Amino acid sequence: MSLDNTPEQSKLGRASAYADQYDPSLLFPIPRATQREAMGIREGALPFFGADLWTAFELSWLNPRGKPQLAIAHFTVPCETPNIIESKSFKLYLNSFNSSVFVDQDAVRQRLRADLSEAVWRGSGRTGSVGVKLVPPAAFENEKVRELSGLDLDRLDIECSQYQPAPELLASDTTQAPVTETLTSRLLKSNCLVTGQPDWGSVEIRYSGPPIDQAGLLAYIVSFRNHNEFHEPCAERIFTDVWRRCQPNKLAVYARYTRRGGLDINPFRTSWPQALPENVRTARQ
Repeated sequence: MSLDNTPEQSKLGRASAYADQYDPSLLFPIPRATQREAMGIREGALPFFGADLWTAFELSWLNPRGKPQLAIAHFTVPCETPNIIESKSFKLYLNSFNSSVFVDQDAVRQRLRADLSEAVWRGSGRTGSVGVKLVPPAAFENEKVRELSGLDLDRLDIECSQYQPAPELLASDTTQAPVTETLTSRLLKSNCLVTGQPDWGSVEIRYSGPPIDQAGLLAYIVSFRNHNEFHEPCAERIFTDVWRRCQPNKLAVYARYTRRGGLDINPFRTSWPQALPENVRTARQ
């Protein structure tokens, strides 16, 4: 059974009443398939591995004595889940914990894991699990802030004239010896698919193969500037375009977006199985 949820049916861009008691029905899953099909990605034949790494900075609940508790939450949503969670619904859902009583932090973690896992697999007839880690206030100082690693593409003084995704800008030099390198840019910007609000991000591209033309890659990243799409398919579009146009032997794309409403979404896609990136924030987040 497929899930018949579209972005237009979500709470994005609408006035919303904030629930003051725990309410898992607020979660609004959106199928990944529609946007993947537009990129030529078939369900069941993903060209990548990876996950969407979410961070929630505004999570609170009450202990049995009514005292507010706090935590930063890290969520890991596998990219093979059939659904994403629309971000405003995620925020409303997290807010519903604010006046709800839980025995302890582990009870909160288990509730989050169960609800999110159900939502991202809903309608598929399959089950799986979302990773949930809660960081208590005593460990906040251990949360890392660093820039993405690699050679900074933004150093290049290029002319930019295209502001919708332009994969034709991508090229690699197959006459040269293969290289292994990491290239980064802070100039990734797209817009929310529904509201049109800007989404600001940085992107790290690691690959092995024919050297990619760096000026063309930067112009391609800039070309997302007026594009309307959610974070997750933007990262998948970058991966797919680079994979097809530049033909690397290995490729990993990691996009880190600035937070909105206390949430950030950071998709990671890779052509080979590997450990997920650490939950770190860039200076812009």
